Amino acid sequence: MKIKESLGMKVFRFINGIILTALAIACVYPMYHVIMASFSDGYSLLGHSGALITPLNFNLDGYEKLFEYPILLKSYGNTLFICVVQLVLNVILTSFAAYALTRKELHIRRYVMLFILFTMYFNGGMVPTYMLIRDLGLLNSLWSIILPSALTTYNLIVLRTAFAAVPESLYESARLDGAGHFQILFKIYLPLTKASLAVVVLYYLVAAWSSWFSASLYLDDREKYPLQLLLREILIENDAGEMSAGVSDSEKQAVSETLKYSAIVISTIPILCVYPFLQKYFAKGVMIGAVKG
Repeated sequence: MKIKESLGMKVFRFINGIILTALAIACVYPMYHVIMASFSDGYSLLGHSGALITPLNFNLDGYEKLFEYPILLKSYGNTLFICVVQLVLNVILTSFAAYALTRKELHIRRYVMLFILFTMYFNGGMVPTYMLIRDLGLLNSLWSIILPSALTTYNLIVLRTAFAAVPESLYESARLDGAGHFQILFKIYLPLTKASLAVVVLYYLVAAWSSWFSASLYLDDREKYPLQLLLREILIENDAGEMSAGVSDSEKQAVSETLKYSAIVISTIPILCVYPFLQKYFAKGVMIGAVKG
């Protein structure tokens, strides 16, 4: 039997819809503005103010200049290398650690977990970390970015909580059938916790793709810069001189304006393409372990 809604509920739904629509527009429009500006003429863009609904004198000068810049493609490759290698290390180490910390046979697991949690709130600081990277011979190497981020405590907690929710009876029956720890991990635990694993992968991937601070500390060779560090030069330090060489100051300013927006678009699209494939697991994976019954 359908329950008739009261007038107050209808008013609430109407106002709630307006508020949520306004919030959605506020979130989506900045991205839309950047895309439209990236396809606009630099001179028109400099003289424009207010909202941007359509491109101003549509052209692709910003993208053409970007892809003519050799170091940009090199930095793109560096970022892809960092993301792939770091993600593989992240998933392997986090899975192994989460599995070990749920095993009752490891009697010191609580103390190990407390030690790991301690590193989540306290660390050696920037200078000692830099000295460690230097003494390990990792300076000016992409490994100086990959290895220190090989495991994150928060992601370990998420995956450990998911593993702890797997019935112990499955582990015991697998052991009785002669399965080893690697077989149990890869054939039972990981398939049953795909939602949490997808969340962990998403967290690691976004962190690796967006990272620039470590690269600014440890890398001196611009040929090894990841994409985000190169974009920082273009967007914050306004360093687009090499891309607009041989033109007047006014033309350089116009080119620099479209370059900023084009750089944001090409650096954002790849990571946005990952979200639709992992989003369906996101809410479920984060909520695992939140309710105890």
